[in-house]
Amino acid sequence: MKGRAPPHQRMPLPQDIRAVLEKATVTYASTTDELADLSVKDAVHGWHDVAYDIPGGRFVAARVCRVRNGISANYTDPYMRRRDPDCLVIADERATDKQRFSERFGGSFDALRGDTLSWLESQELAVFGFHAGTKNVKGVPALAICPANAGFFALGLALLQGIEPVEHLDENFAPRAFILVAPPFRQTHFGGKQIVVHERTTKNHYLFSYNLYPGPSAKKGVYGMLLEIGEREGWVAAHCSAVTVVTPYDNHVTIMHEGASGGGKSEMLEHVHREADGRLLLGENTSTGEKMHLVLPRACNLRPVCDDMALCLNPSRNGRKLRLTDAESAWFIRVDHIEHYGVDPQLERLTIDPPEPLLFLNLDAVPDGRALIWEPVMDAPGQRCPNPRVVMPRRIVPGIIDGIVTVDIRSFGVRAPPCTKDRPTYGILGMMSVLPPALAWLWRLTAPRGHSSPSIVATAEAIPSEGVGSFEPFLTGRRVEQANLLLRQILDTPDSLHVLIPNQHIGAWRVGFMPQWICREYLARRGATRFRQEQLVPSRCPLLGQSLTSLQVEGSNISPSLLQVERQEHVGLASYDEGAAQLQRFFDKNLRTYLDRDLDPLGREIIECCLKGGRLEDYQALSTAGGRKRRAARRTRRPPPVAERTPSH
Repeated sequence: MKGRAPPHQRMPLPQDIRAVLEKATVTYASTTDELADLSVKDAVHGWHDVAYDIPGGRFVAARVCRVRNGISANYTDPYMRRRDPDCLVIADERATDKQRFSERFGGSFDALRGDTLSWLESQELAVFGFHAGTKNVKGVPALAICPANAGFFALGLALLQGIEPVEHLDENFAPRAFILVAPPFRQTHFGGKQIVVHERTTKNHYLFSYNLYPGPSAKKGVYGMLLEIGEREGWVAAHCSAVTVVTPYDNHVTIMHEGASGGGKSEMLEHVHREADGRLLLGENTSTGEKMHLVLPRACNLRPVCDDMALCLNPSRNGRKLRLTDAESAWFIRVDHIEHYGVDPQLERLTIDPPEPLLFLNLDAVPDGRALIWEPVMDAPGQRCPNPRVVMPRRIVPGIIDGIVTVDIRSFGVRAPPCTKDRPTYGILGMMSVLPPALAWLWRLTAPRGHSSPSIVATAEAIPSEGVGSFEPFLTGRRVEQANLLLRQILDTPDSLHVLIPNQHIGAWRVGFMPQWICREYLARRGATRFRQEQLVPSRCPLLGQSLTSLQVEGSNISPSLLQVERQEHVGLASYDEGAAQLQRFFDKNLRTYLDRDLDPLGREIIECCLKGGRLEDYQALSTAGGRKRRAARRTRRPPPVAERTPSH
């Protein structure tokens, strides 16, 4: 507004942030359209190079162009096209399980912090305000400070978390979280590696982003802030998607799908993929090439809630189910499974002709053309980038649900490798396993990243773990505190059904994400969140809870060999048991890290039960007894009112 002081003179800010904004050339953005224009401001022949002068010459981090459906950005380094799981370090002395900056780099962060602020002071900056989380529930006022020539990065963050109009950046907007972006330091200080540095003070949370991939530097950076606040205040920011499924008979069931990156969270919101003749391809046998199909005349309607991050609220005062709401304003959707036109017509239509500009990453697009989600950039000749992405505002998603929903079913997704007699692996999960709460908690502690995750830089570990809640890579505090929060959450919501769903493979069958689409249809149609005893049998591997004896959708039966993998001809008992042993070793290795003196006593019992080779009935008994104790303890004290806003920080 004409005549008013600039925002940094009106907002209450820490002195170091104020100094940067006083000295730099600053453009304050109020809308994503402004940031889209900034993304290609200096384009030559349609291309804007995100480039920096470093010792040795000019470094081009990314190339950006405007396309008919938004902004397209491509990184010059294939390593930057997916998230490095080992990128987070801590620069303060508060409690953490993560490596500190001084431990990894051999010195205090203070000097680099000063150099970073000095560099930002010398730049043209794009600055905007937003709320980390959800403004009207558990939102934290925040400020993004980015070099203006990396406008595409600022655009992605503004889409994901929203943007406050400049006129709102005044004495009533008091940022407590700050994202400071300094891309050239990746080359000059960190050997080209993705690094983000979290610095937590008693009042503020600083995130220093030294790379331009939004995964660790914006999206998961904000996630780390929310986890830290939740740890202090006693709530969980879950790594999940959620959808309300509406059956042809108008039955409504809400499913919360958790899991590591690549575990099917975005896919749970997608419509089931069909063959050209309308049938569903259940799977293809990796040994014989045989295909298995299913006829499903009409699928359920989907009303999406969230795609990757949810703020979990306490149950209603007399409730026994979890409540949640989306923590984001847009979704960071991976589209590697859209390999050609016609695979997912709704998503294709939304991205080809969106009502507002989108941000595309890692797609082979050209200036003034149209970014197509099935055309990724090549990492090498003939090698498609496995992590093409689109940032899509949730407001343009058809049927979107705003506000708080109550969860009926909690599913957990696992990327499973093929398992055969020739090559036994842990790919022994049947199409759906039913878990007692204690066992469901253990899966959330170990959170296997699983087979060939397209979102993550590969590691040599046989079964990598994403850690507690599948959000440990973004966690700045202590895993044991989050483990306790998850245990209490699960025991306090006993009316939720817990299921385990694989993707990619079931034994010898290549299945993609079809298991979770079929299970979504089945669970919504049956409605009840409890199975009759004759519908379930104990799984041969106790870690898999109970297997279904049959599964029928609209009159079509699923082969029993997809429900109980040991029955597959190309697997057999010996290979299944070797896969079960691999899972047990994985659980043994990863659960021991939680045996901390601060672990909930019941949690210790559950973990020790697993380490001793616990049986299904042991987990069921611990679930029942633990739930009764938790509910009795809650009844002895008057519960406080549910606070839907975060207290002042």
